[in-house]
Amino acid sequence: MVGVRALILAAGLGTRLQPLTNYWPKCLMPIRGRPLLEYWLATLSDLNIRDVLVNTHSHEKIVASFLQRECFKNWVRMVYEPFLLGTAGTLRANLDYFSGHTVLMIHGDNWCQCNFHEFLNYHKNYRPSNCVMTMMTFDTLRPQNCGIVETDLNGVVTRFYEKVSDPPGTRANGAVYLIDSEVFEWLELHSEISDFSTEVIPNFIGRIATWHNNNIHRDIGTLAELAIAQSDLHSGTQWDIDDEWLRNFRKSETYSSISRKLTAT
Repeated sequence: MVGVRALILAAGLGTRLQPLTNYWPKCLMPIRGRPLLEYWLATLSDLNIRDVLVNTHSHEKIVASFLQRECFKNWVRMVYEPFLLGTAGTLRANLDYFSGHTVLMIHGDNWCQCNFHEFLNYHKNYRPSNCVMTMMTFDTLRPQNCGIVETDLNGVVTRFYEKVSDPPGTRANGAVYLIDSEVFEWLELHSEISDFSTEVIPNFIGRIATWHNNNIHRDIGTLAELAIAQSDLHSGTQWDIDDEWLRNFRKSETYSSISRKLTAT
């Protein structure tokens, strides 16, 4: 989509997925034989978003080899962070790249199936005029592990509870956002801010629209959730490419080891 650039946050350590993440990055964990990051990039390609930034830190050489595939050349750019900048810090560090554009920011450890065309269309044409971003939401069975939102009749966030022990509902922040330039201008003025959920969102309460995903939204940051994702009905876009990188991955001991652990879960 013209005017939209994307940021996929893929630098995390994935400590909840150990021991798998001791030797393989969380963003490349397989779902039905394909790395999670590949599904995200296929979705962005389907949306005609051809300017994509992927930040890396953990296992950056493996992620780099994945992104050097022919299908990602000339439109997917990798930026390595020697130390983690935080979700807001990564945005601020790359303001030159995102300036003047709406940014689709994605947490790369989410397994998300929905109509992204409708998500972008809502942000562009239907969100309340005072809102500077649109947050994707979903209904969770474990609200204490999520950021829970309350909204007004127009779907605008009025309260936000980040991983509290007794949340007031189950409508959760999906950590997928469409963000406009005013947020970046604010970030540039607040160099102390590093986390998007806990430090940026609270400052824009009343100006965050929501779009609800009624399909699949799953954090694959635990072995149990990654195992469940293997059986999810896939209704979204996926890559049809079967290249040397993917063939080697499927034949590797890494893939076999991950598959064995998922089967045993």
